[in-house]
Amino acid sequence: MATQKKTSGKTGNKSVVNAAQKDTAKDAQQQATEPTLHQQVGRGSHETQRFGEIVSRPHGLDTKVAKASVTALNQVLADTITLRDMYKKHHWQVVGPTFNQLHLMYDKHFEGQAALVDVIAERIQVLGGISLAMAADIAEETKIPRPPRGREPAAVQLSRLIDAHTLIIKEARELAEKASDAGDSGTDDLLVSDVLRTNELQVWFLSEHLVAASPV
Repeated sequence: MATQKKTSGKTGNKSVVNAAQKDTAKDAQQQATEPTLHQQVGRGSHETQRFGEIVSRPHGLDTKVAKASVTALNQVLADTITLRDMYKKHHWQVVGPTFNQLHLMYDKHFEGQAALVDVIAERIQVLGGISLAMAADIAEETKIPRPPRGREPAAVQLSRLIDAHTLIIKEARELAEKASDAGDSGTDDLLVSDVLRTNELQVWFLSEHLVAASPV
């Protein structure tokens, strides 16, 4: 009888062990198919690249040149994002007899600026840098004055947009020349072919709306 009891005990222990192993395997399988949330908390919370640092890329440019271009492009990016958002603000708030044409033009120009934002940010990444992205960071870096929250007359909206465009145009010309002198032809080309030409065209459309009378 004692022997049977002992054997029965061993069998029971094996069953417990097998059940535990099955539970462990089940837990591991479940963990493999479930997302691991809240990774920004604890040991996983760290930056893999700090803002301002440059990672080496196979673009053939000296690190100092790449870093200078990244700094310049982040300034243009901050101003372009601000201008883009100003267009959407005015698109929503415009009123008056020219509502329809300005409403449509503002949105078209917004789309053009949104495309520039993506191109500029991608160039920063190509150079091994980190692009600005969050609204709070953009607000700290932009050189474009902040408009009021409330609605303004259409003529004031146009003037604000023209001033912002002019700032970016001057900035793009200056920074393009520096990039060219440093041998960064890719950044030079982006600033001239994309940023400068887009802003020159859009500011022309805006300024024509403020002409007081027809010359004819």
